[in-house]
Amino acid sequence: MNRKQKLLLLVPALWASLFDIVITIVHQPKEYWEGNLQVANEGNPMGKFMMTNHVSGIFLILIFWLVLIGLLGYYLSRIMSRIFLVFVMIVHSWAASTWIGPRYGFWSVFILMILNSILFCAIDEIVKENNSQFSNLKS
Repeated sequence: MNRKQKLLLLVPALWASLFDIVITIVHQPKEYWEGNLQVANEGNPMGKFMMTNHVSGIFLILIFWLVLIGLLGYYLSRIMSRIFLVFVMIVHSWAASTWIGPRYGFWSVFILMILNSILFCAIDEIVKENNSQFSNLKS
């Protein structure tokens, strides 16, 4: 698998993570942004810890997590990378659904899940097609 394909496979996990974190930021109470860090609304204990200790905590964990996803997704073995990236996509899709479901209803969650699934399958097909074309060129 070439570098471009490895990077492409990161997209669904990075997208789901970024969406979850952005929706978390958007739905923080006004008091949080006014300096009352104790009202941080976050289910992830690490995220909650970061958010209650500094207003930039959510942004620091965002950068750290996206870099970690990129590094692990790129450098793990093919199968371990796929397992990790699917796991990240599923977990962050679920986490985002806990924000959007109660606020925007069932169909918003349904749409999020189907779009993330489509994105994952579309990228998977592109990578498989490129591998197939590469294999045919080598023969």
